[in-house]
Amino acid sequence: MASADNQRIIALEEHYWDREVAATFGAMDPMRRASGIEERLFDYSELRISEMDEAGIDYQVLSHGAPATQRGDAETAVRLARNANDRLAQIVSAHPDRFAAFACLPTPDPAASAAELDRCVNEFGFRGAMVHGLTNGLFLDDKRFWPIFERAQALDVPIYMHPAQPDPAVVDAYYKDYIEEFPSLLTAAWGFTVETATQGIRLVLSGVFDEYPNLKIILGHLGEGLPFLVWRIDQALARRGNRDTSFSFRDYFSKHFWITTSGFFSNPALLCCVQEMGVDRIMFSVDYPFVMNKPATDWIPHIPLSAEDKAKILHGNAEKLLRL
Repeated sequence: MASADNQRIIALEEHYWDREVAATFGAMDPMRRASGIEERLFDYSELRISEMDEAGIDYQVLSHGAPATQRGDAETAVRLARNANDRLAQIVSAHPDRFAAFACLPTPDPAASAAELDRCVNEFGFRGAMVHGLTNGLFLDDKRFWPIFERAQALDVPIYMHPAQPDPAVVDAYYKDYIEEFPSLLTAAWGFTVETATQGIRLVLSGVFDEYPNLKIILGHLGEGLPFLVWRIDQALARRGNRDTSFSFRDYFSKHFWITTSGFFSNPALLCCVQEMGVDRIMFSVDYPFVMNKPATDWIPHIPLSAEDKAKILHGNAEKLLRL
């Protein structure tokens, strides 16, 4: 199977829901149920694979959708994550030519998260982990979470930082006036981007990459706006009055971050990312089923890059980073 450009296609921000974990979320949004998103989140084979085939996608890296196990008490999170990862391993083993996986981590217990990442990589062959938003109000730069990064570096696997609903205080201050009429403002239209970009900036400022110089982070949605803003962030943080005027945010970002096209199929935005980060740091993703496969693969023939560069984005970079 191949794209219209005769390229293999790997998509690596492609979500599913485990029923036990999802039962902790509360009621499903009626709009998602009506649009068929819920059906697709709980489908692990027939519908998912048929829609991959229809769009020309060869391979998905499966990850649990938000908010997964980034909230609640530690004991419950550990149990839910372990059970979900066991079941995800079974899903992947049933279709090893179509699926790989990112682990679900019980971040309320950082030590258990590191151990679970180790188990999933070494026992199941998972390709890293995905973490959604804040953990009970804490950003991931908090040193309590650094055992996760230490283990990710030791295993040489990336951590994919994915959005979740912003902190309630942020919702109240920034979005409450508009979310009744425009609920997507809170999520994919803006709130997700701001929260996850902030996670990325805070990681750089925290010193975690000095402590773990081979740590690898993935951001979706073309880097949550950071490639467009990286020059200004870098210049501002280097001004007098900041902690270290020799500090280069741009250097850290370019060394430690990879980005995907999930839910963002824009040539101008992609070319900005290529110019800032280089084509070797960009990987194709859809964001299925919140975004459908076909618009993503229909975009591929119109990407204004060489066949060699497209091949890197569509499969080569993911094969290298995730050792697929």
